[in-house]
This record gives sequence, C-alpha cells and structure tokens, in this order.
Amino acid sequence: MTPPETAAVSRSVAQQVIDAMAASDAVRAAVVHAAALGIRINVAVVDVGGNLAAFLRMPGAFLHSIDIAIDKAYTAASFGRPTSQWHAALQQHSDAVREGIVRRPRFVGFGGGLPIVEAGQRIGGIGVSGGSEEQDEACAQAGLAAIGLSS
Repeated sequence: MTPPETAAVSRSVAQQVIDAMAASDAVRAAVVHAAALGIRINVAVVDVGGNLAAFLRMPGAFLHSIDIAIDKAYTAASFGRPTSQWHAALQQHSDAVREGIVRRPRFVGFGGGLPIVEAGQRIGGIGVSGGSEEQDEACAQAGLAAIGLSS
C-alpha cells in the first residue's frame, strides 16, 4: 500500500529510555545497599535498547562479574522479565528452547537482573553481580526504589 502523497509519513517511533541521572542514581543506591549487606558488587543500568547507561564496580568485586552485571541488565531489558524468573519460565518450553536460549550471547538466566518500568513502559534494565542471586536482586531492587520505579 502506497501512502497518500499529500500526507507526511513518519518512518520512526518514539521510544522512552531511562535518563542518565536516574541510571546514575540507581547504580549508586545499589552499591549503598551492597555495602550494607557486606558484599562487593558490579552494577549496570542499560536503556531499553540494551545500551549501557551507567555502571559502578565496588573495589574488590569480582572482575568476571563486570560482564555478568551488564548482561543481566541487558537480558532483563530485552525480555522485560526479572532474570530470576527464567528457570521456571523455561520449564514451559521444549528441550530445544531450554537448551538453545541459554546459549545465546549475553543471556543470563539467574537472579540479579530486573527490567526498569515507568508508567507501564519498559525503559531499561538493571543488573547486579557479586553476591548471591538473592543479594544481587535485593541490590537491584534498592536501585529501582531509589529512583521511584519498579520492575
């Protein structure tokens, strides 16, 4: 179908993303929570397109956890679900899906990543790595709470 010649046609859509100040505030709050728990973490916030918006590494946090934190945020932002939910979610799928999705680059299927949602719209993701799955998710929740948003 050809659009009418008289009407201006847009070939793009508007998309909300987390802003730099909120991303920065969220990673700082996650680090404060980790310090209170006595753990050292890496924490990342990505926008809805998976682009890194903010990152902090506590001194002494595991180096390998840098990429894990970023990938948890990416997974949560890209699928819109907490990474802790993947184990149960995959039980509903075929062996091919269960085995295949976990082999995808940047996919993380364990706790510590949360989508960031504002007014019902996904605007990014936050990922934490360095503690247990529960501690990582608690730090991510603290980051979201600090900016008045949820997963």
